[in-house]
Amino acid sequence: MFVLTATNSIANHFIAEMRDIHIQNDSMRFRKNMERLGEILAYEISKTLSYQPAAVQTPLAVAQTALISQQPVLVAILRASLPFHQGFLNVFDKAENAFIGAYRGKHRADETFDVQMDYLASPDLSNKTIILIDPMLATGKSLVKSYEALLTYGKPARTIIAAAITAPEGVAFIQQEIPEAELFLGTIDEKLNHKFYIVPGLGDAGDLSYGGKL
Repeated sequence: MFVLTATNSIANHFIAEMRDIHIQNDSMRFRKNMERLGEILAYEISKTLSYQPAAVQTPLAVAQTALISQQPVLVAILRASLPFHQGFLNVFDKAENAFIGAYRGKHRADETFDVQMDYLASPDLSNKTIILIDPMLATGKSLVKSYEALLTYGKPARTIIAAAITAPEGVAFIQQEIPEAELFLGTIDEKLNHKFYIVPGLGDAGDLSYGGKL
């Protein structure tokens, strides 16, 4: 498990601005910071991919290098992940992409809820590396349901889950339900509250990016 804030970096500033109630009303700034965080995590993930030797002809000679042997498939969980996903796409600009509409249903009286899913578009995932991209890992239910749905498109060789803000309960649930998944996280917060929202968290990432919903 990789946690970005385990080491101090400029990412601390991006996360701090996303949390700050005095800056959150600037939705463009929020989206940009989420995109930047996606770029940083994508870079960290890129270090763990497989590479193969390659030669590049320059105006003066041939340069030897190593290039990614297989691009990952980026999986965006709509709608909140769109800016975060864009950061990954900025880095893995040749990647295939999948999109899933998964979200919390209405909370019951005891604040529990079911995960609803009403959209899924994906390429063949057989023997590929997939990166599930979701800015908020709270309970982990939507990620698990999304992963199970993706398996109908083929069994990936490697599964990576990337999240910006996470709760320890959600991390534990993912490790229990998808033990093969590798986690690349922005930060791990204190806990979930009684409504299953991350504390201190930052609020609803989708609303902060694109405005409120009914």
